[in-house]
Formats: sequence, C-alpha cells, structure tokens
Amino acid sequence: MRINPVANDYNLRRLYFTIFLQIKQNGMLNFKKRKENESEMTRIDWRLEVEKRKDVLLAETQEFLKINSVFDEATITKERPFGNGIDQALSYLLNKAESYDFTVKNLDGYAGKIELGTGEESVGILCHIDVVPAGEGWTSPPFSADIRNGRIYARGAIDNKGPTMAAFFALCLVKELKLPLTKRVQLILGTDEERGWRCVDHYFKHEEMPTVGFAPDADFPIIHAEKGIADVLFEWTVEQGAAAALTLRKFSAGERLNMVPDRAIAELEGERAELDQLERRFRKHLLEQQHNGEAIFTGDEQLTLMYEGVAAHGSTPEAGINAGVELAAFLTPFSFQEQAVSYLRMITALLKNGTRGEALGIAQEDQVSGRLTVNGSLFSWDEKEAGFGLNIRYPVTADGQTCLQRLEQKMSEFGAKMMVKDHMTPSYVDAKHPLVRTLQAVYQRQTGEEPSLLSTGGGTYARTLATGVAFGPLFPGRKDVAHQKDEYIEIEDLLKAAALYAEAIYELAGGQ
Repeated sequence: MRINPVANDYNLRRLYFTIFLQIKQNGMLNFKKRKENESEMTRIDWRLEVEKRKDVLLAETQEFLKINSVFDEATITKERPFGNGIDQALSYLLNKAESYDFTVKNLDGYAGKIELGTGEESVGILCHIDVVPAGEGWTSPPFSADIRNGRIYARGAIDNKGPTMAAFFALCLVKELKLPLTKRVQLILGTDEERGWRCVDHYFKHEEMPTVGFAPDADFPIIHAEKGIADVLFEWTVEQGAAAALTLRKFSAGERLNMVPDRAIAELEGERAELDQLERRFRKHLLEQQHNGEAIFTGDEQLTLMYEGVAAHGSTPEAGINAGVELAAFLTPFSFQEQAVSYLRMITALLKNGTRGEALGIAQEDQVSGRLTVNGSLFSWDEKEAGFGLNIRYPVTADGQTCLQRLEQKMSEFGAKMMVKDHMTPSYVDAKHPLVRTLQAVYQRQTGEEPSLLSTGGGTYARTLATGVAFGPLFPGRKDVAHQKDEYIEIEDLLKAAALYAEAIYELAGGQ
C-alpha cells in the first residue's frame, strides 16, 4: 500500500491541533471553574451568614452548656466511661448532627465524630465537651447558661463547649451553602481533655489521623507552638512526732492539677488561748493582703481556717492566687508538730516566691515559647500521709526528661517520692506551613488585623495531630476566664469565631 507523505503529514498536523485545542479547552474550563469557586468564596459574607443563624446558634449553645459535663466517677459504666453528664453532652451533639444529615459516629463513649464531604485527605477540627468542676461563688448557677450584658455565663462557655458549637455551626454553614469540598471535614469530639486525654488515645486507635487540623481551644490569631506539659505528684509517709502547742490535723487545697487552687482548708487543734491568737492573726493577715477567708471554731479546741484564692488555668498560674500556697505560708511560723512544719515550710520555700521554677531548679526559657511555668496544686496533709502536685509547662525547645530528672533530684532532698502522672511533649508547626498560611489569610481577611503567631503553655488537642495548630476562640485583648467562676463567652466573639471557622473549613477543604 502506498502512503502519501504529504497527506499523512497533513493528517498528523490536524490530529495534533485537535488534541491541542482539547487540552486548551479543558485547561480553560478548569481555570474558569477555579476562578468561579474563588469568586464564589470571595462573594460570601461569612459574618452575615452566621448572623442569619444567630438565634439558632445561641439557643442550641445554651442548651449544650446547660448539660453538666464534669467527669463523674460515680456514674461510670462501660458505655459511659466518664459518667452520665459527659455522655449526655456527647449524645446531644451527635444526635443534633445526625438530625442535620451529617455522618456521625460514637466511639464507645470515649469520643465522637461528625463528618462532611468526601476525599482521600481530611481536615480535623478537634474539640472537647468535658469541663472542669464548677467550684463555688458563681453569680448565677454554673450550668444555667444565663445571658447577661452580651455574654453567656456557664462552665464550659469558653473552654470548650461554646467554641465547639461555633465550629459545629461553621460546618453546618458550609453544608447549607453547598460549597464544593475536595477533602473530608471531621469534627472530632473529645470527652476527657480536662483529665487524662484517654478520649483521643482511644479515638486514634480506631480512626485515621487527619491530614491537617486545628483546635478551637486557645487564642486567636494562631498558636503554632505548645509547651510540653508534665503532671507530677509527690508523696510522703507522715511519722508521729513530739507533741506541739498546735496540731495540724488536716490541710487540703485543689481539685485538679491544671487549676490554680482557689480554696484551701486547714483543721487545727490546740489550747484555746493559742487558737484565739492564731485566729486574730489570720484575720489581720487577710485584711493586710486584701484576701478573703474564714476562721471558724468547730469546738472549744478546734479551729478551721479557710483561705480563698483566685482560680486560674494551670498554664497561667501567675494570673491566679494560689490558696494552698498562701495558707501554707501563713501557717509556717506557728508551732505545729515537726513534720507538719516541714511540709508547710517546703511548700512556702518552693512555691511562694514565683511560678517559674527557680526554687525547684528547673527554670528555663526559649524565644519561641517563653518561660517554663509551675502550678502547685492538690495539696494534702493528715497525720498519716502527705503530698502535693505540680503542673509544669516547659518550652518547646527544652528536654522534658532532663527537666523531670532535675526535679526528682531536688525533691529527693525533702524525702519525697515522685510519680509522673502524665507527660505530653511539645508541639510545633513551622510558620511557613500551608496550614498556618491559610489560617493567617482567613484571619486577616475577616478581622483586618495582623495574624501574628503565638505560643502557649496550654495543652490543646492540636498536639495530638501530625500537623495541627490552635485557632481561637479567645480574641486579642479579651480576658481569659477559663476554669474561673463566672466563666463566660462574649456573644459577639462566638459569632465572629463561627464565621472564621466556616471560612477556614472551606479554605482548607474546598476545591481550590
């Protein structure tokens, strides 16, 4: 068969040209599609969309906050590993998500997952629904979720049930607007953040690790560095000593390692004249320090002292007044039995003059995350045994094991037996990572403010991710009231956070 080279060359050129046109057209279509998506995104007024849903967001946030989701050992079962209240909160949100046609999963009561979208990669938003004990002294009941002066007051309002609802409604907003997603978005609900993080341990034994993610459980703009955290306990056996003018029967302060104790109690016995003198000095001390407390005679020779401090998160012990340390310092000069005096003096010497760990021999700092901090908590003394706990937050560049070894060596001088209850290594994401850059762009677009990068002594679920940061909910200049009485979230901030989370979800998981 004879082939015409000219005709064959012409046919090849036509074929090449046709292929070229198809490639160009497809490219233009894809480019056009991308531009349409980008244009759609820029046209969305995220805050306006949240404002349209404000009444529902507030009503359901109040409902959620009214659930007492404090760990309750008395009601633990196999299906409810942290008690009835936490299980009720988990069920509430999973049922709500199911009614909105999300894919939901309850992981044996330890955690929950609410999922939207498809794709091989995923974006995780890690929240927690458990809260610390409410404590006393609230203006309104801690689980009434009262609205006053533009705020919702409740335990968990800012840490972390309020922000959890902001993230949930952000996910609802993306779904309602039918925005295209190329990645799955997973709202992961933890239930044991305030105690031992057993929830996320269980979750990641059964579920995949998100590609990237954020935790709405700290500060805006972005926290990309979280200090290492160590919870340490010390114990002694108390031996009977010689009698003294006064006897310390009991000394106690603190409910959680990650809280500054806001109440300390000492039960004393002795001759009435000695107790009368101590009581007068105690009342004078409270006036001089402008602190609060009580001195109550429970018998002719029994006196109970109550010292009231100011609670604060364990990551910022300087923001509180440690009632345990303050009461120990007051009692130190008095003549108690020998081991009681040693215990009180040790607390005073190690913790009274600062929260940086100097007296413990572990003080250090770095440029990324700042200084090490120490919170003294869980003080206990009776005539058989004694102990106290420390919550330590060390810089991201520090060696945690070396720090703990130094601490153990120092405390051995006091005859203390040391036990590391929990230890989480630091978390750090480079400033140039796309996750960080994307969230910075979102924050700057919506607020007009500089999206500076921060570090924290707090521990968020972001550190459980291969690549994760903390993103809100506390805006710059706002007071941090987490773990304090009369905890609240500004309604304005709740709405702003929901808008930021909605755009962040679309930017991280959308079709760009």
